[in-house]
Amino acid sequence: MNVIKVSARSRTAAVAGAIAGVMREVNRAEVQAIGAGAVNQAVKAIIIAKGYMAEEGVAIVCVPSFVEIDIDGQERTAIRFVVEPCPE
Repeated sequence: MNVIKVSARSRTAAVAGAIAGVMREVNRAEVQAIGAGAVNQAVKAIIIAKGYMAEEGVAIVCVPSFVEIDIDGQERTAIRFVVEPCPE
């Protein structure tokens, strides 16, 4: 599965559209962010995507977790948000 990577300069509407699009295709999206600004943009995008999906009658939940990733040989801690349909 492709991970949607968010930076502090990411446009929230564009990220929200990507999240909603992936949700429509595979019913699950992973969003990854490193740093406070990126996490802020990711959370806002997930909230916007929640509205998009609600218009289609789909409620979503978001499960955050830490993940260690390698960037240019350096280990960094990112926050991963798994976005899935809300269990009934």
